[in-house]
Amino acid sequence: MQKSQMRRASALLVGLTLVVAACGSDSSEGGATTAATQTTAATETTAAVETTAATETTVAAGGDELKGMKGTTPLVKLSDDFKTALQGTPSGKGLTDYNYAGETYDAIVTIALAAEIAKTDGSAMADQIVGVTKDGEKCTDFKSCLDIIKADGDPDYDGQSGPITMNGNGEPLEASYGILTFGAGNHLDDALTTYVTASAPESAVKPLTTTDVKRDGDGVLKLGGLLPQTGSLAFLGAPEFAGAELAVAEINAAGGVLGKPIEWSPGDSGDTSTDIASQTSDRLLGEGVDAIIGAASSSVTLTVIDKITAAGVVMYSPANTSLKLVDYPDHSLYFRDAPPDDLQGNVIAQLVVDDGNQSAYILALDDAYGTSLADVIEAGLKAAGVDVLGNKIYDPKATSFDAEVDEIAAADPDAIILITFDEGSRILKTMVEKGVGPSAKAVYGCDGNIGNALGDNFNAGK
Repeated sequence: MQKSQMRRASALLVGLTLVVAACGSDSSEGGATTAATQTTAATETTAAVETTAATETTVAAGGDELKGMKGTTPLVKLSDDFKTALQGTPSGKGLTDYNYAGETYDAIVTIALAAEIAKTDGSAMADQIVGVTKDGEKCTDFKSCLDIIKADGDPDYDGQSGPITMNGNGEPLEASYGILTFGAGNHLDDALTTYVTASAPESAVKPLTTTDVKRDGDGVLKLGGLLPQTGSLAFLGAPEFAGAELAVAEINAAGGVLGKPIEWSPGDSGDTSTDIASQTSDRLLGEGVDAIIGAASSSVTLTVIDKITAAGVVMYSPANTSLKLVDYPDHSLYFRDAPPDDLQGNVIAQLVVDDGNQSAYILALDDAYGTSLADVIEAGLKAAGVDVLGNKIYDPKATSFDAEVDEIAAADPDAIILITFDEGSRILKTMVEKGVGPSAKAVYGCDGNIGNALGDNFNAGK
């Protein structure tokens, strides 16, 4: 496997192992990385952004206004079989982006395996979740892992989203990111995608804890969905629901959990501008679910995590990245298989450095995700000697972003980093109008906005 040489700033390497791969081959099964220093590159379609076929796109063709814009998202190359299976689910029909589908699928498989080990769907199953992801016999699907458990073995589940390998606090110690680039028509050019892997330092390792809330199970594993059907992250909803539906179907086809089919009750999380997440959580808790999959937004999770974990119910997010959740008092019942922002923030900072930018401006939405990621990126850039000309926090509900873009234009940075949700398309439209779009500046995005949905919204004027 060929590896490109990175120009590394020593300060960025403190607490982070980071390797970038140029175009090469991917020999890992399902695209999962097998070590923090392994890298792959994609000249093929990528998992999070691939369209079913360029000729089948249903959105109006756009121009090239976003061409050259780059962004990062947690990403490995999903297998063709997995993508086909996702498209066969009720929520997966016509999928063009696959953001966090693998993470959602893996969340459910991990919970199911933990329940089998604990021999209960009660709160005690939470104590087995971290162990399912590490230090055992490798397995890559529910059935093979279940066979190991039935033989009194210890499974180490490497899933569709990668090896997972959880820290003691229930979050990944390593991650793979895709570096994605927009091309013609304001859609992602899959031939330009490369991968970066990052891992936390030894100093970040936390001891395993056990839950202090006792809730008995009834022998039937019931799962609830708290995922975005509406709101500023609605573009993540379809792939996440598809991942959940596929996992439930495959687990039940393999005999279910504790000898019975698992049950799935989907629900909308909305966003922080509504009370939908609280209403959905109350409904799911009233239904007696054993675990809730979600939320996608870190800020939404923070509005409901207390009531969910206090009830002795597992909360497992496929997409939360905020650092506010690292040491949150969650009764050891909260888990995520999306990596925390300190990993992605340093990946973005290194990308800006490697591209030769001497100055940068950060524009971030005002929530737990936006502010924490912005702070990590700013620290990484400054440590590398990049002049940070601004770290502007904006209101994502604003009707206009002229004032923010005017400030960027006045600062005249080499690079502009956008930490946004779906309002990012309107920000970019304003940037293009004011002459600081991707054709004039180096513009970078992140997992909250990077994907073909951003280009589709831009083309549609949304």
